Amino acid sequence: MSYSEDTIKKMLPKTFLRKHVAHEIYVTITYFKQLVPIMDKYVYNDGTTKDLMSLTGTIPVMINDKTYNIPVCLWIEESYPQTAPICYVRPTREMMILRGEYISSNGEIQLPYLEEWKNGECDLVSLLQVMAATFGDFPPVCMQPHPEPEQDSCWLQFQRQAEVLSKADGSSYLSLPRGDGQPFQQENETNC
Repeated sequence: MSYSEDTIKKMLPKTFLRKHVAHEIYVTITYFKQLVPIMDKYVYNDGTTKDLMSLTGTIPVMINDKTYNIPVCLWIEESYPQTAPICYVRPTREMMILRGEYISSNGEIQLPYLEEWKNGECDLVSLLQVMAATFGDFPPVCMQPHPEPEQDSCWLQFQRQAEVLSKADGSSYLSLPRGDGQPFQQENETNC
């Protein structure tokens, strides 16, 4: 879907500086084409929720001469541009967060650019450029390791091969196949 400035402006609640914020979001999504403006509920750490505009999608990041699409979400509060957006890395199910100097364990992005945010000097496009450059040096996510299929425990392997049979008197016995497929001899049977 294509978003015009007017479409974005209509999405924003009246509490925002609608014209300014709509223009900035429009400029941002023309540079970062994989980001989409979405009005959604943001849940604060104290559990309160608020309808906020977010820019959600991926940004291209060069890591070791290869471009990776890093999933991010920028939440824009009503006080924007006086305050910085709240930014997160949003890994897919195949990814995991790499906690580090600029990324918390819950994926919150903690860049000096955000901490030193100045109205009139900082903007969304510059923020995303700083993110892309920083993530190139400090990747925020990686692919989940695909563990080798675990060896079944001895008991599970044993259960798969064994067959529990019942006798007419109500007792049970375990029948195990021999490696060569032949039945065990009578003297090897055990009753329980």
